[in-house]
Amino acid sequence: MSDNNTNKSWKHKLHEILYEADTPSGKVFNIALFIVIIASIVFVMLESIESIDAKYHTFLDIAEWVITILFSLEYIARIITVRKPLKYIFSFFGIIDLLSTIPKYLSFFFIGSQSLVALRALRLLRIFRILKLARYIGESTNLTRAFISSRAKISVFILFVFILCIILGTIMYLIESDQNSGFTSIPRSVYWAIVTLTTVGYGDIAPVSALGQLISSFIMLMGYAIIAVPTGIVSSEIVKANRHNVHTNTQTCPYCMAISHKDNAEYCYNCGNKLNE
Repeated sequence: MSDNNTNKSWKHKLHEILYEADTPSGKVFNIALFIVIIASIVFVMLESIESIDAKYHTFLDIAEWVITILFSLEYIARIITVRKPLKYIFSFFGIIDLLSTIPKYLSFFFIGSQSLVALRALRLLRIFRILKLARYIGESTNLTRAFISSRAKISVFILFVFILCIILGTIMYLIESDQNSGFTSIPRSVYWAIVTLTTVGYGDIAPVSALGQLISSFIMLMGYAIIAVPTGIVSSEIVKANRHNVHTNTQTCPYCMAISHKDNAEYCYNCGNKLNE
């Protein structure tokens, strides 16, 4: 009986750290995870720059292995601490967690240089993990002023645009890297995506392949859509949301992985099972 209680106790504590961003331990873990994700993305980008990779290849490789092992342990821990592991494994973020971890292991089996480029780009899927943290911005505490709420929403919007530029830049790097069109590295491709998405269009880098030009046309149109969002509408929506604000927390159901339960809720609103106390 004591062993069962101990087992429940450590699983409960681990679940609280991994899934609950409202708790002190959960906040510390999510901040640390955010830092590791950013470091991983920076390392992948630097690895795509030939001069830096030639000089610091060993360091970058070791750093990537350390981060991959940490993500692997986190992935296993998340599976262990939920009542229905398949719910997490086949959830959107569960699949992203897996896809962002396995490429380093797959590098043992794929030796060709072109495949390694694809694997490095696939590791950038870790950027989607930030979306799990982004949903806590503005929800981890009950904001009482419209100005503070607006600032949080704008930060999330800027973060989304930044993530979008990284993804689009990486795609263009994979398509145009062998076309001698100026897409010589992921950071340079991300720079092109930012210039194109903001409709600045310096013209110093331009895609030459048909697929690259098609994607760039889509990015230009999407840039107009992003810029056209009036600040006044965003502000009014924030005020409207504050009027109907319901106090929620980041507690995650260990059975169905549902989030955003009401404060002091004892049972999951989605599946009806009892939440962690």
